[in-house]
Amino acid sequence: MPATSAPASTRTVDRALELLAAVTDHAPVTLTDAARTVDLPASTALRLLRSLELSGLVARDEAGLYRPGPRLIQLGARAFTREPLVRLAHDPMEEVVRRTGESVYLAVQADAETAVYLAIVEGTHSVRHTSWVGRTVPLEGTAVGRALRGQAPAGGHVLVADTVEPDVTALSAPVMAGGVAAGALSTLVPAYRCTEELAQRCAAALVDATAQMSQALGGPAS
Repeated sequence: MPATSAPASTRTVDRALELLAAVTDHAPVTLTDAARTVDLPASTALRLLRSLELSGLVARDEAGLYRPGPRLIQLGARAFTREPLVRLAHDPMEEVVRRTGESVYLAVQADAETAVYLAIVEGTHSVRHTSWVGRTVPLEGTAVGRALRGQAPAGGHVLVADTVEPDVTALSAPVMAGGVAAGALSTLVPAYRCTEELAQRCAAALVDATAQMSQALGGPAS
């Protein structure tokens, strides 16, 4: 019986998935390099990338380079979360509390504009930030938002004061997987207690914890 070729629609989906994988594996990547990776003409790759961009699965920056888009990051985060990512974060979060005494949260990107807190390990101080699990916060202007949007320095953290809540200083570091932020760990510290020494201690603890988680997810160790 002669072999039958795959329908054109199936081939299109296959090519789009291959391109999506190429962008995810090699981001940031040019159109030419992405097309070469999957052995497609640049014109075909551009048409497929435009469709992926419209759906939010890839994003193109001002330099014309392609990266995983917000929708793909959201789907990836959901694949890691609720169960696996929360379990993975538990021991590193406990260590952050041990080193700092401050409450620490795990958050992921909920959509293009917000992050959602998935888990907390409460601090040991009598005055401490208590559970925001399940609450969403804006990505714009927040420490966790900057971490999730890739705006933290490599192997570093973000500090923002007085954003979602007054008199609270937030420090956040990203958990990296496949070159994108799959989540972030944050400490929320009452401003009156957030000395330079404590901020440095929180930052170091968060960076160590997220590096441990990133390594477990196949990302960079720092």
